[in-house]
Amino acid sequence: MAVNERDDRRGHRVERPPNLAAAIDAAAEALVGVLDSAVSRHQMAVSPTQLRVLSLISGRPQTNVNGLAELLDVVPSSASRLCDRLEAMGLLRRVPDPRDRREVRLVPTADAERLLGELQERRHRAVQAVLERMPGGAQHELLVALLAFERAATAAPAEVPTDSSVRTA
Repeated sequence: MAVNERDDRRGHRVERPPNLAAAIDAAAEALVGVLDSAVSRHQMAVSPTQLRVLSLISGRPQTNVNGLAELLDVVPSSASRLCDRLEAMGLLRRVPDPRDRREVRLVPTADAERLLGELQERRHRAVQAVLERMPGGAQHELLVALLAFERAATAAPAEVPTDSSVRTA
């Protein structure tokens, strides 16, 4: 990849790829590959979609089937079938909402939380292995850049492409 130089705020020369968005996209693909390999090297009892469901409801304690369907961009009946399978595996419970007994909340079980914790640990180890192959200065620069990216991404609503054909589940 060709690299352009520019001055930063302090007047130092900084190398920048000609298409930063493409470089980030490529790095994101590489990261996804590293994270996926951390899961695929170990036999998982659940599918990637089921793991995603557990992760979503673990971080959102008020989620019901309709809310999960919205998060997954699927119809409620599909979300309900996913929940049925997870419940049969002992990874999910449906519990009445204490504020409205007509509502049913989705709650990960202790086994699900343990599974998610193990998965997170495997993923962290896989990323750490890649980071250890990078020079220390590059690791620090990456950290600073990622923190800045996160701040920028959360500062204002992001514009999402309108192409609805690109979806992940």
